[in-house]
Amino acid sequence: MAENELLEPAETAIQQCLGLNQNESCVIVTDDKRRSIADALTDAARQVSDEVTTVQFPVGEQHGEEPPAPVAAAMSAADAFLAPTTKSLSHTRARSDACASGARGATLPGITESVFAEGLQANYAAIERHCENVYDAVNEARELHISSPSGTDFTVSIEHRPWQQDTGMINQPGDFSNLPAGEVFIAPTTANGTYVVDGTMRPHGLLEDEEFIRFEVSDGYVTDISDPAIRNQVEAAAETVGDAAYNLAEVGIGTNVGIDTLVGSVLLDEKAAGTVHIAIGDNAGIGGNTEAPLHLDGIVREPTVTVDGKELPLPAPAPA
Repeated sequence: MAENELLEPAETAIQQCLGLNQNESCVIVTDDKRRSIADALTDAARQVSDEVTTVQFPVGEQHGEEPPAPVAAAMSAADAFLAPTTKSLSHTRARSDACASGARGATLPGITESVFAEGLQANYAAIERHCENVYDAVNEARELHISSPSGTDFTVSIEHRPWQQDTGMINQPGDFSNLPAGEVFIAPTTANGTYVVDGTMRPHGLLEDEEFIRFEVSDGYVTDISDPAIRNQVEAAAETVGDAAYNLAEVGIGTNVGIDTLVGSVLLDEKAAGTVHIAIGDNAGIGGNTEAPLHLDGIVREPTVTVDGKELPLPAPAPA
């Protein structure tokens, strides 16, 4: 992709989402495979501020793996950060500690040039409004039930945990978002039932029609996974952290009305309006208590969501 095709979405990230100003420091954190996107973000940031640094490190082995200590230190020391990386830094102590120290920023896990160009063209003011509407509907809820044509029948308790909004607008100290953005999410207290991924999930990408991955959940832990590749990932993590690897970590509701089709990128597809995503593993960075070296999201298409027994109208993609 041509360099100028990346600069416009980079300017959206720096100016509209991050709201960087000339007196602020900014660090762009990247790895060996995402340098083109990092360079575009660096160029856009340097249009605004002279205090911009790029920090590069080798590609990690797993999503949620901690970056090297100097990378974590750079994130905490900056006023703002953006992290286009192959493996996600969203659910790491490095990211949460940076925000706790007052840095604001966004991670862009698994970002590709095409997803960057497409996902950062969205109207983030509209996404913010849809997030607020969903948040208002779920914020005081006790229980969420999710069903879908593919077989999902899943109930989560959400008492005493905070809902969070990923609006893409990260202009206050400590703010955090994914980019591309657009979801309202929570770390459930507990969960039971079956959820069936029929959208996108690593390592498979976008599933074929009539292809499903089934997860059985009891008392907040995944007890059975139908897919061998994903089951192997979780079992490998469990060798280090035990049952934490099986934790039902997150439920999120997509609010990005600019996404009208799934493309096979979890980063983008989990934000698609009219979808739900459910994750296994770490949730310590989003209001939960579980630390694990993985966070695996799977997208459920055409869900019906009821909030304390009342159906929630889900945002729909905007007409093309």
